Amino acid sequence: MEFFNTHPYVAAPIIGVTLALEEERANGAAIDDAAIQGVKIGMMGPLAGIGDPVFWFTVRPILGALGASLAASGNILGPLIFFIAWNAIRMAFLWYTQELGYKAGSEITKDMSGGILQDITKGASILGMFILAVLVERWVSIKFVFNVSSVKLDDKAYIHWDKLPEGYKGIQEAFAQVGSGLSQTPEKVTTFQQNLDSLIPGLMGLLLTFACMWLLKKKVSPITIIIALFVIGVLAHVAGLM
Repeated sequence: MEFFNTHPYVAAPIIGVTLALEEERANGAAIDDAAIQGVKIGMMGPLAGIGDPVFWFTVRPILGALGASLAASGNILGPLIFFIAWNAIRMAFLWYTQELGYKAGSEITKDMSGGILQDITKGASILGMFILAVLVERWVSIKFVFNVSSVKLDDKAYIHWDKLPEGYKGIQEAFAQVGSGLSQTPEKVTTFQQNLDSLIPGLMGLLLTFACMWLLKKKVSPITIIIALFVIGVLAHVAGLM
């Protein structure tokens, strides 16, 4: 009954494993509290990273978009499809993964040396780190706005807007010149962010994630890290860096 924190849907396999361990312990197996709690702690973190991208960011938006498109055309099936399909998917997932966890928990009790448990937690950790990498690329964004160079272009290398014809012909000419490779400004400006993106896109977001992980490992409070990131972001924006 001890508290553990994970996504509500992927908690089902953890609960299944815990139920199996508790049952075996009640039947006299040599399983202590630390072993059961270790299973929950080892699985809750990696599995938590699966719930959000799979359910909140994939299944639910797809079903919502399908239902909304039907509802916008006046079709009553729109909300019904969303409600029925969403609940059917999540309830089926909860049921079958709890059964899967229960069966896995029974296997764990046959190998209390830790071989099966280590395989399960290792596999869950690998999957969790994969999902974490996807989330870093999607949600962690650092954009530098300051310039590193500004080069004056030749007169024939950019569009002379004051010399374009008036009306739609000027618009057509502008599109044609852009298509031929002419710059829209008389100067070529290169930002620091463009240099980073040309080397490794998303590098700064990854480094920030590693920095936060290192601080958490050093027992720095997550609240302290959040406040520090907020302050640094505001100051960097005011200074014209980000």
